[in-house]
Amino acid sequence: MTRSRRGKLAMATAAFGIGLLSLTGCGYINAQQTTEQYSASDGTRTDLGPLQLRNMMIISDGESKPGRVIGAVYNTSSNDVKLTINGASGSQTEVPVKKNSYVLLNDSTDAAILSTSGGKPGSLVEVTIREDGTNSDAKFKMPVLDAAISDYKKYLPTAEPTNSSTASGTATPTPSATTSAPATATPSPTSSR
Repeated sequence: MTRSRRGKLAMATAAFGIGLLSLTGCGYINAQQTTEQYSASDGTRTDLGPLQLRNMMIISDGESKPGRVIGAVYNTSSNDVKLTINGASGSQTEVPVKKNSYVLLNDSTDAAILSTSGGKPGSLVEVTIREDGTNSDAKFKMPVLDAAISDYKKYLPTAEPTNSSTASGTATPTPSATTSAPATATPSPTSSR
């Protein structure tokens, strides 16, 4: 091999190497997305001691209106735990979680309602979360969403469901009162004797 051929081969090899480095350089400079943890959902996530909060959000119509907290709370400890969420204007809700278990804040559980959401739909509001049994608490931001997404409409707290729930509780005694009414009708014929 002649000296000029070796020079051309060396230059071609160097050019090829520089080309490979430029193609792989993006992976070297930028972190791979699969190595970063993030919330691939509408809600946000955080950890507090043995509690892992995932896809947490507040469903509400407005800043001064009630807001329902939805998401998932995992308890990795061997003790039952109660999560307390303190929102705006002193609003508070509690979520009990059994040991080594989880609670999905959706249709299958009691509603976790904050009396005031603290933010307009589309905003992030800061809440304070605390695990019972510890003196530590943490600040955590949750998005406020409304019924613009139809899947969230059923979670929107309103005054009617609260009254209707009370009415349902009252509806149970009402049939008893209806049962009492015929009993009252029975004494009326007795009094006509």
